[in-house]
Amino acid sequence: MLPPVIVGVDGSPESLAAADWAAREAERRERPLRLVHAWNWTPPAADRPTGNAVHRHQARRVLRQAEDRVRLACPGLRLDDEQVEGPAPAALLDVAEHADLLVLGSRGLSGFTGFMVGSVALDVVAKAIRPVVLVRAEEEPEDEHLPADDGNPSTRTGYRDVVLGIDLSDPRDEVIEFAFEAARLRGARLHVVHIWHSPSPVSLGPGDIGLVGDRQRQEEWQGFLAAVLQPWQDKYPSAEVVESVSQGRASTALVRAATGASLLVVGHRTTDRPVGPRTGPVTHAAIHHVGCPVAVVPHD
Repeated sequence: MLPPVIVGVDGSPESLAAADWAAREAERRERPLRLVHAWNWTPPAADRPTGNAVHRHQARRVLRQAEDRVRLACPGLRLDDEQVEGPAPAALLDVAEHADLLVLGSRGLSGFTGFMVGSVALDVVAKAIRPVVLVRAEEEPEDEHLPADDGNPSTRTGYRDVVLGIDLSDPRDEVIEFAFEAARLRGARLHVVHIWHSPSPVSLGPGDIGLVGDRQRQEEWQGFLAAVLQPWQDKYPSAEVVESVSQGRASTALVRAATGASLLVVGHRTTDRPVGPRTGPVTHAAIHHVGCPVAVVPHD
């Protein structure tokens, strides 16, 4: 059986929006969808003999609410659900190991673009070995699509761009392939973004040429990006790819590039740091400040 798309649900508006998005993604990928609710088991106390039974009943209600919503939107989708015990991050990380991807909700910031990312989502993103997609509470199906000719939202138009933030100092196949496949599934244009900055004299390594001008560096990065993407364009010959190389601050430029996109794809190195697993600054900025769903793809 194909690994499912898994979505964590807790009854909150953001988790229900995540369930909706995950259902549409499961249909695009022709995968089953699994709804998962995590709750903490507690030892029974003399005055609370049925505490865990209450948790199970509440979990059943949360799952049923999400299931009814998904079946209404995607009636033909293969769907099941699961209750898991334990701290939510650990429980979600465990089930994610068997997923095609894991989808979680993040509360939108009223009046601002972006996410209020909870500790559970941050912990899961930092430690997951499978792709994780974060979806904000306000996400609607028409947000993935271009507006209609009259400017109104629509689900009958083509998809907005998929944006890939790529680090050309360490381009990773897992991240690039995820973005190309996401664009293929949507019939969307893939916008690939790389941001570079001029090295300072103290950052030049052996053999680096400090006198090369910014214009020449720009051309070199553009050529490097084209070379990195060529094998993937050969694998996805129908893909429409737009390449952007610019100088500046990566986090700021990536947030700007993802404005109006249907999905942003970024990578995350899973190698433990001295302070433990955490997201890098660019990924951190993306998951906090980008308004569209963000896919974080882990790699070594």
